[in-house]
Amino acid sequence: MRNPAPTDLTPTPTVTARILVTGGAGFIGSHFVRRLLAADDVDQITVLDALTYAGHRENLGEALTDPKLEFVQGSILNAHLVDELVQQHTAVVHFAAESHVDRSFFEAGAFLRTNVLGTYTLLDAVRRFGTSRFVHVSTDEVYGPLAFGCADESAPLRPTVPYAASKAASDMVALSYHCTYGVPVCVTRSSNNYGPAQHPEKIIPLFVTRLLKGEPVTLHGRGEHVRNWLHVEDNCQGIDLVLRGGTPGEVYNIGGGTDLTSAQLTGMLLELFGAGWDRVQHIPDRTCNDLRYAMDWSKIANQLGYRPTWDLTGGLAATVDWYRRNPDRWAPHVRAGDARPMHHPV
Repeated sequence: MRNPAPTDLTPTPTVTARILVTGGAGFIGSHFVRRLLAADDVDQITVLDALTYAGHRENLGEALTDPKLEFVQGSILNAHLVDELVQQHTAVVHFAAESHVDRSFFEAGAFLRTNVLGTYTLLDAVRRFGTSRFVHVSTDEVYGPLAFGCADESAPLRPTVPYAASKAASDMVALSYHCTYGVPVCVTRSSNNYGPAQHPEKIIPLFVTRLLKGEPVTLHGRGEHVRNWLHVEDNCQGIDLVLRGGTPGEVYNIGGGTDLTSAQLTGMLLELFGAGWDRVQHIPDRTCNDLRYAMDWSKIANQLGYRPTWDLTGGLAATVDWYRRNPDRWAPHVRAGDARPMHHPV
């Protein structure tokens, strides 16, 4: 179920005629690209994506045939390619990142290279060639666990796992380029995203695809970990508002979904399948599984007019329906499997 978002606080757009989107073939990035393609004031979009295991041309679908879109396969660590592309664009929206928490336990170096050095490579190109805006997309996990209360944008960063630490470091690099060089950087930090076409390593598509296949789902411990679940299109709405009207040097939390324990989320998914708790296997908790994340998102609401439009019940139902109708999009990745067994991240 979707509700219309108010538009009275929508800021005056900045010049966004030619936009470079890194990681635009990934889950969130591809949704954002489709949003940009529908905008009248965007003339050209270039997607730069390395097409690792979580990035696929299929995520862009028919958008690839749009004359406004150019697709470039390549790495954000390729400084020559980055220089060439940055010079041609008026804004950069930076999604490209290693983002799977459990993988970061085994491959921390890859996370540091992509998330920190890759971000540096982009920022340094922008420093030398200039753009009107650089939006760095980050995560609520940089704030670390909170026993109570909510983290606003001034809260200290206390990441506990290599993934979150690499994102916190890249946030700091991005903001330092604003302070030191005047690069027009904005940082967004969102809560857990969900929606169609998410890679099946993440908890919602993992559980959905297992339930579709008649397999059990696994729940860490007693399922007490609390996360805020935000529909991907709402996150994209917030990022778009920051691209157009955010203040350089500022951080914007994007939340407003629904807070659930992982057990509560599991229960909602089981209900959508008409399944019982006999389909759930409890497994030992993973190392350093933060118990609770929570953010205050009043800044983006008050300053830029952000309002979430998806409720979780309708959003989950629509997501499950997408996976039911598109087994060709997820089954190959499930069959291929991961290099090593991974538990679900929450």
